[in-house]
Amino acid sequence: MTTVNQSTDERSDSSARRQRVLRSGVAAFVMLSIVAVDPVLAQDSVVCDAEGLPDMISGFFQITTALGIMGLVVVWQADSLVEMFTMNIEQKKSLKQHKRTALKSAVILVILGPLYTVAGAAMGLPLAECVNLVPW
Repeated sequence: MTTVNQSTDERSDSSARRQRVLRSGVAAFVMLSIVAVDPVLAQDSVVCDAEGLPDMISGFFQITTALGIMGLVVVWQADSLVEMFTMNIEQKKSLKQHKRTALKSAVILVILGPLYTVAGAAMGLPLAECVNLVPW
């Protein structure tokens, strides 16, 4: 009976220690965040101040989005072509799944830039103010 009580006491002590360590860790993280974030918020945007850099970032995003959409078209057409000559039902299901995955990736690629532009401007992110990530 005493071993059961000792085991229960040891577990409760261990749990209490973990909670104290967790609380002190969270408190330290909050304090560090307050101290570390203050100077960062005071800085101006280096990207926006650099000459030509916002246009380069916008151009790079537009090129990668265009390449992603062209990749989707190539994958879609190749999968459709292979699907025509495939007799096995499992392979056809696999090809359709691959086409869906490619379409999801392209949709995410197209939506990501405008979403960052809108959400970044709403949150006051400096990059969203000077870089246009809308691909069209």
